[in-house]
Parts: sequence; structure tokens; C-alpha cells
Amino acid sequence: MHRPTLVRSVRRLGALTAVTLAVAVATAGPAAAHAEVEAEGARALDQNVALTFSAASESSSAGITELEVILPKGVTADDITYKEGPEGWKLEPTSRGYTVSGAKLDVGEDAEHVVVVRQLPDVKELVFKTLQSYSDGRVDRWIGLEDNAEDDHGHGHRHPAPVLQLKPAAPGAKPVSPSPTQEPTTAAPSPDTASGEPAPGTSEESGAAVADDTDGDGGMPLAVPFGIGAAVIVLGGGAWWFRSRRSGSA
Repeated sequence: MHRPTLVRSVRRLGALTAVTLAVAVATAGPAAAHAEVEAEGARALDQNVALTFSAASESSSAGITELEVILPKGVTADDITYKEGPEGWKLEPTSRGYTVSGAKLDVGEDAEHVVVVRQLPDVKELVFKTLQSYSDGRVDRWIGLEDNAEDDHGHGHRHPAPVLQLKPAAPGAKPVSPSPTQEPTTAAPSPDTASGEPAPGTSEESGAAVADDTDGDGGMPLAVPFGIGAAVIVLGGGAWWFRSRRSGSA
């Protein structure tokens, strides 16, 4: 091969390599960005399953401050227990799922957290749409679905939602009962029916007072003999006064 031909071939190969590298670099950015959920070997109706969520940082100037996870049907915030996440971050339930948030992460640092689900529903897959907020107010919306793979401009969706594929439920697996609710409280029993104590108006003091008014033999009230005695005294005094008056008159 003549030298000029060899030089041209090398140049062409170099140009082709440069183009290929440029294309690879250009397409690597969107492909590398992702939000995922993982639970190794997860099956439908499994209980106390740890889910690991990771969301890639796409900002070159701001750190991630919050992840909002929108829970799929069959999973509620009451079923979720926070296990671990970035230092200082906390979980808060919302009307449609939960958030984990805290001090901003370093620029370029991905956000990862783990929650435990009380029981997975009996489905083939679970979609966990996620909103990722940054310290500068930016929000990445990891909400794309496979059946809506293109955005409004006809381009591939760069923010697919995290999806967890589930294996069929284990033989004999059943949904656990929901958390028991408290039974309505019933009215407190009346004192006289609950403990044998006298009801209001018939207290022990009142009974004692009634007992004091009766003697121990026949149950006759003590006022009766006192009344009889008083009548005898009055009659006797009257008779004595009447006799004294007659004697004086005579």
C-alpha cells in the first residue's frame, strides 16, 4: 500500500472513531440517569419486604433535597416503615405516598433510601412514580411509563418511573388482615349492676339512716313509742290540772 493511501486510511479510521465516541458520550448521559426500585426475589403477597430506592442526580450545580414516592394501588403509607436513607433525612407520609427529605446532598450525589412494606399486593408489577427535588428548586419527574414511552416532542422519555417486577405468590400465601380498628366503647355499667353497690339515692349512708329509725325487734319505728309516751304525759298532766282546778273551785 502506498504511503498516501495508508495515511488517508488512518485519518478515516480516526475520524470514524471520533464520531463513534462522540455519539456514545452524547447518548450515555440520558441512559445513565435513572430512578430504580429493587427487592431481590420479591413475590406477590410477600410480607415485610425491604425496597431499595435509588435516584440519580442530574444537576451539576445543586444537591438533592427530597424524594416524593407515589405509592401504587394496594400499598398505603400505613404499610411503610422507614429503614434507612441519607444521614439526617426523615420520612413523612402524604395523601398519595410519602416523602423522604433532609439537608441537601452533595452536587452529583445520588439519593438512596430503604423502606419496609408490610405486605406486597397480589400483582405482577408495582410502579413507584417519584418526584426528585433539588436545592435550587428543580424537580426531576420520574413518572414515565412503558405505554407512554415518548414525551410531548416525540423523544424517548428520559425519566421512566421505578418499576418492581414481582414473581407469583408463594403457594398458600394470603393477604394479611388490615390493622385492627378499635371497637366502639360501650357505656359504663351503672354502679348498682356492676359492683352491687347501691345506686344514687340509696347510698349506704341513706340505708344507715333508715336503719337507725327502726328498733331491732319488729322493725317498728322508734318514733311510735316516743309518741305514745308523750301522749301519756300530756293526758296525765291534763288530768292533774283539771282535778286541781276543780279542787280550787270547791
